[in-house]
Amino acid sequence: MDQILVDREFSKRLERTEGSANASFVEARQRLQPEVGAAWKNIAGTYVMFDGVASPLTQTFGLGMFEPCSDAVLDQIEAFYQQHGATVCHEVSPMTATEDMLRLGERGYRPIELTAILYKQFGKIEIPLIADTRLVVRAIDESRTQEWARAAAKGWEANADFEQMIFEFSLITAERDPSLAFFVEIDGQIVATGAMFLSEKTALLAGASTIPQWRNLGAQRALLNHRLKIAQEMGCDLAMMGALPGSGSQRNAQRQGFQIAYTRTKWQLHR
Repeated sequence: MDQILVDREFSKRLERTEGSANASFVEARQRLQPEVGAAWKNIAGTYVMFDGVASPLTQTFGLGMFEPCSDAVLDQIEAFYQQHGATVCHEVSPMTATEDMLRLGERGYRPIELTAILYKQFGKIEIPLIADTRLVVRAIDESRTQEWARAAAKGWEANADFEQMIFEFSLITAERDPSLAFFVEIDGQIVATGAMFLSEKTALLAGASTIPQWRNLGAQRALLNHRLKIAQEMGCDLAMMGALPGSGSQRNAQRQGFQIAYTRTKWQLHR
């Protein structure tokens, strides 16, 4: 297996995969909740998305990575968000040119969030399945979509507002095209959830949630192994995910063989 060089071309692959996943989500929102006015467009290689004023997916991906990021490009992007009454936010790879970062600062942007981007190369290696036979991993079907979304939300029940948002997001994730959503059950009860999006032989893993009373049983490891196996069977040779730097999610991913590619910065316009 060839060693991966974490360079600009590799970052393009990761950023386009995540941008495509979120664009697919926005399209699902358009179909299911047209009243939100969700929309996205490609402006100079940047995926510019509106998923509702309060949605964390209302932002861009790939700024400055595929085509130069000029003031004219930023004018177009900012006009898109102004039209939708939304704050302008960009998720920016550190592989973006330094002058683009400086331009954001000059235009009134400030960094507000960091995300560690992790990857795992798995080529032809064998990915182990779950060892604990109590944990059964399945793909969701239409009859269990609501149950899957409720279980995903219950993993965040400590925050009632966030729990409701996760429930709504999960319903749309399950309807996204293509929909690759999975759960772990014990004795027929869903205890953990996870999702996956495939693009350009890359599997983006997201949506990990475990109901609090069922944590520390290996459910998320089971979901991770199962999704990697499915991705491998579908022709992928790379998996990726995002996590808060230094978080439990990052540590768990590293324990499962993921490596940190880089830390991405989210910039927000303040003016």
